[in-house]
Amino acid sequence: MKHTNLILAAIVVAAPLAAHADPLAGFDVAEDLSRFVYANAPVFDDGMPAYGNAFVTQGYIYPAGTLDGGVEGTLANGDPAFPDLVIGEWTCDGYFVADGMRTETGAMVITRQIYRFDNGDLLISHGPELADPGVSVTRAVTGGTGDYAEAPAEIEQVLLGMSDGYGVRLQIELTSDSAS
Repeated sequence: MKHTNLILAAIVVAAPLAAHADPLAGFDVAEDLSRFVYANAPVFDDGMPAYGNAFVTQGYIYPAGTLDGGVEGTLANGDPAFPDLVIGEWTCDGYFVADGMRTETGAMVITRQIYRFDNGDLLISHGPELADPGVSVTRAVTGGTGDYAEAPAEIEQVLLGMSDGYGVRLQIELTSDSAS
């Protein structure tokens, strides 16, 4: 009986450790334009968001490298282009800054991003997003759960490009401290 209890205790103690894995070192995000909604004002004469306009949007999280080379991560109807590769859902809310949707360089929006992975883990970041493709911007990590509970203070984000309808494609990279 003691031997059985000892084995059972060892299994109970080891089970949570087996479920814990290292956080991803990086991942890609593809915005689902059917989920992009912005406020009625302020807007430009053509209806596009101007400085101070609030918005919310969502998209898909893919393994790092999925969207390399200009690959689109969503279909025109908003479905994921690679449903078998989706590893989570991305939610982003924030405000347009600079020249709103007409911003050509520098910070276009200031946002909060919530990366909700299929295993239930969360990573949350805040900071600027640039209008410049291929340029890295540092964002503050403000929270995390599961594998991301011990995430360091920052991540790097690169705009890979915009889809035809202005949907973003992003590459997120955790600092070397956050991947260990």
